[in-house]
Amino acid sequence: MTYRVCFVCTGNICRSPMAESVFRARVEEAGLDGLVEVDSAGTGGWHEGDPADPRTVSVLEAHGYDGGHTARQFQASWFARLDLVVALDEGHLKALRRLAPTEEDAAKVRLLRSYDPTAGDDLDVPDPYYGGMEGFEECLAMVEAASTGLVEVVREKAEERAA
Repeated sequence: MTYRVCFVCTGNICRSPMAESVFRARVEEAGLDGLVEVDSAGTGGWHEGDPADPRTVSVLEAHGYDGGHTARQFQASWFARLDLVVALDEGHLKALRRLAPTEEDAAKVRLLRSYDPTAGDDLDVPDPYYGGMEGFEECLAMVEAASTGLVEVVREKAEERAA
């Protein structure tokens, strides 16, 4: 029984593929790669089939992460197979909760930075798309900080399920 996590941003070419890549690495480091499945998608389908933004790939690879990715759009039917849907900002959180077929499905949606105890009140990961490389580096730092807390929560759930 695999525990399934999906990261969601707007177009699935910047923030969510970055979160997917970082979290997959954290899952492997934690020895959970057989227990946890990691994925990502976008709320919209504008970039469906495209690779991640070249700046995302560049930042990921410069920090030792896998930059390979193909964008897809999140579908309401996916809620049935997912255990946790991780939104990158408040807009995604609201859109995903509206898309959820049931209240139980809506409860699966959480903000990524809610897993970072140092995040403060602003839990959005800003979209780096319209800026320079510094925005992508900032995005990576936020994703890495939140991934540490998220892996602990997911470890507990995955190990419970496996027991």
